[in-house]
Amino acid sequence: MTNERLRLVPDNSESGLRELIAIREIVHAFLTADRPEEVFQFALDRVSPLVGASFACVYLVDGASELMRLAAVHNWPERFAPFLGEMRVRLGFGPSGEAAAERRVIEVPDVMADPSLEDWAEVAHELGFRAIAALPLQTGDGVLGAVAFYFEAAGAITAETRSLLRMVADQMAATAQKARLIEDLRRANAALTESNAELERQFVALLEARRVKDEFLANISHELRTPLTAVMGYLALMDEGLAGPVTAEQRRTLAQVKTSSQHLLDLIGDLLELTTLKRGGLEITAASFDVRDPLHDALATTRGRSDSVALRVREPEQPLFMVSDRRKICKMLVALLSNAYKFTTSGEIRLSVSVIDDHVVYRVEDTGIGIPEEMHQQVFDEFRQVDGSTTRKYGGSGLGLSLARRLARVLGGEIYVDSAPGHGSTFRVELPLVYREPERLSHSPLPFALG
Repeated sequence: MTNERLRLVPDNSESGLRELIAIREIVHAFLTADRPEEVFQFALDRVSPLVGASFACVYLVDGASELMRLAAVHNWPERFAPFLGEMRVRLGFGPSGEAAAERRVIEVPDVMADPSLEDWAEVAHELGFRAIAALPLQTGDGVLGAVAFYFEAAGAITAETRSLLRMVADQMAATAQKARLIEDLRRANAALTESNAELERQFVALLEARRVKDEFLANISHELRTPLTAVMGYLALMDEGLAGPVTAEQRRTLAQVKTSSQHLLDLIGDLLELTTLKRGGLEITAASFDVRDPLHDALATTRGRSDSVALRVREPEQPLFMVSDRRKICKMLVALLSNAYKFTTSGEIRLSVSVIDDHVVYRVEDTGIGIPEEMHQQVFDEFRQVDGSTTRKYGGSGLGLSLARRLARVLGGEIYVDSAPGHGSTFRVELPLVYREPERLSHSPLPFALG
């Protein structure tokens, strides 16, 4: 066998056209395939006969190890097929290992005549090859592996053949990199899908936990209200003397017990109303009334203002009417006024109402301790106070502001806060002049899209 069989371009144009068509098909396969093994196999099967190689192999670096695994073969002797899956080549050893490690083409014109490849002589004789051409598969990111062509006859490889082999090696490297990027994208998509599924499971679990908590709070509130109402009834009977004469000292004690019981009953009522609001079961009773009426109701109901705190009220001189739920607006203003009373020990509290365009604006301003900016939204969370420690100076359940905001929103409005530590707080309630029942959605979408 002579070196003539290694020529890239044959003597007749028909053969040369077949080679160009084969190269075009290889390039097309490189550009369209997802799995590199398929393209490697296609390339080896088309190129090996063109260059006169008896058989060929593609090796890819196996992860972060120093070994390369066999990725594709052409025309390997059948008797060795069962062992191909176990073949490994160490980087830096043998022609393929050197090509990958040193990032250069390794050509062996005659294995039998090369003293450094004495160990290969027996393998070459058994497999039936004399010459080897090994090329690195490399990209800008590094070496991915090597491709090796084995020739039956000894002899140097022509420049035309070498050029074709380099083109094939470059395309193989590009395909391997493309496949890795695709595989990384698939893994990322799979991880994202699993992450979204886990988020959905957590979201459903959170909704269920909230439902159970709200149901528990509603049930326990009902259970507490019944005996407490009975206790307050007995206190009233004792105060009236129906159970026997009552001394002045006992009457003062009964008054304190009645006040504490009423406070507890109000707290239970707030808790019930809050859970009802969260479950969407609160009914709105809309009617026409003067915008000043809820303000007067709140002033008459709210207790706890310090004697050292002045109360100033500003309201329109003439009646201005709105259509909404008067009782709920009063309850909202009671919560805001109670909050101002609690945190203002000196100075003044200003309560006002005005109509701006198609909105009614209630303001509760105080000269109290103020709220840090980072807590402006958190103070509206249920059971939350600026100082949440067990040693806090100011008591309370942390339900008032949360209930007030939910009432404002269910009436179609909003509550805004403007405050700073040491400069007091201003709570501004904006409500529509005419309440309109919101349209009910047929379903409640999740707060995030699942991909």
